[in-house]
Amino acid sequence: MNGEALAPVRPLVLRPDVDDVGLVLGDAPGGAPVMVGGTTVPAATDIPAGHKVAVRAVAAGQPVRRHGEVIGVALTGIRPGDHVHLHNLGPGQDHPGERGWSAPPAWSPPIAPTRDHFLGYRRPDGRGATRNYIAIVPTVNCSATVARMVAQAAQREHAGVPGLDGVIALAHDLGCGMAEGTPGDGLLRRTLHGYATHPNVVGAVVVSLGCEINQPGNALGDVADTTVTIQDVGGTAAAVRAALAQVAELVAEVRTLRREPVALAELTLGLQSGDGDAWSGITANPAVGVAADLLVAAGGGVILGETPALHGAGHLLRRRAATSGVAVRIEELLAWWREYAAREGAGPHGEPSREDRAGGITTLGEKSLAAVLKAGTAPVEHVVGYADPVTGAGLTLMDTPGHGSVSATGMVAGGATVLASVTGSGSLFGSRPTPCVRISTTTGLYQAMSGDIDFDGGRATARPEHVTHGRLLFEALVDTASGHPTTAEQLGFGAEEITPWRMGAVL
Repeated sequence: MNGEALAPVRPLVLRPDVDDVGLVLGDAPGGAPVMVGGTTVPAATDIPAGHKVAVRAVAAGQPVRRHGEVIGVALTGIRPGDHVHLHNLGPGQDHPGERGWSAPPAWSPPIAPTRDHFLGYRRPDGRGATRNYIAIVPTVNCSATVARMVAQAAQREHAGVPGLDGVIALAHDLGCGMAEGTPGDGLLRRTLHGYATHPNVVGAVVVSLGCEINQPGNALGDVADTTVTIQDVGGTAAAVRAALAQVAELVAEVRTLRREPVALAELTLGLQSGDGDAWSGITANPAVGVAADLLVAAGGGVILGETPALHGAGHLLRRRAATSGVAVRIEELLAWWREYAAREGAGPHGEPSREDRAGGITTLGEKSLAAVLKAGTAPVEHVVGYADPVTGAGLTLMDTPGHGSVSATGMVAGGATVLASVTGSGSLFGSRPTPCVRISTTTGLYQAMSGDIDFDGGRATARPEHVTHGRLLFEALVDTASGHPTTAEQLGFGAEEITPWRMGAVL
């Protein structure tokens, strides 16, 4: 450094009264002075930006706290100025199921909602929609190519029709080789039915091969009468022509539709984490939580999922359970995932992922505490299974895997009409027919990928900023629901991201 004094490193400590670690805002070289209380200590080693530095001593075997909660246990003695990560911080003891249940205190949002409606489409059954798509739904992977042919031809034929957001093929790789009547079979059928009847889908055309296990009548029920069966009509070319004729009828209906004011009670927001870093818990996620709270206060619905990533914060969700039954269901889901992971030769501490750890997240407890912040502070009103319909207002916990596209697929099938996806490294995701607002955890990421990210969540690093930027995000989500295109939509994302949860034996 040519004799120049190193500038003091001022770590960001969320709860100075109890937290043992803070986050460094930029790369901190070894020896740099680190502000700890009213004094400085030298950084023991180089500490990457977004990683943790100790602000107080922790003895080996003792808990380490961040966000005011335990994130793990010290593997060795930790001194102020030490880099705290995989080498000296290990997972702590899981929080056991809490005995009994007490109702959460009366809840109110951090501020009053600034909107009470969006400009959407009113469906005949009364539901509010944010987009108008026509879906081509293959029952099996064997009909996926024909479904894509139909969608591509229809897009060319009907491009520019006012109010039509697109014709999409919901291609997947399942539907045959599965044991009929098993949970995996049921998940696929529930998912496809949820997409075909989604509020953002004006109408669906089902494309069946004819001999698959996943027969349209079983899988899609009330929409099976739109089925084109390839083997029955005489092959690929005939099936494409028949399906395009049905699409033309649906396009005629779209021409009559106009946006109108729809109460926010008809809006359902799905919350996603594209990938994580240590910033998410202090910037984007708390801001998303404020936006979620505002939507709940306005009468809307919010879906939290990715159950494995919530394992280390299950005790916090149980405390927020609106009823004792909801608290029991939360514990049952967490127990199921522990058993499922063990049966598959994994465990809950398979998380965090490699990307998470590179970004500074060390333990599942730390990741979970950050993840649950996306859901704000509202009570957990409902718990539903994967791709189950979400019909109640307030916060719903949906049981989904941590894999982002699989989780989002379940939420869309359940009725999410807009998604919010937080990314720490630049994950690219879209999910037609539901628009997805991408949110960065840092301003640097937003600036580097401004053509891909919709909202800079990195500007919020303290509670007043969380509220301010959470309100701005809430308004951006309402604008998106009202037709403002997301970057993912402008770039054409979302046609290939449907990923039903694959479960059970393939026979």
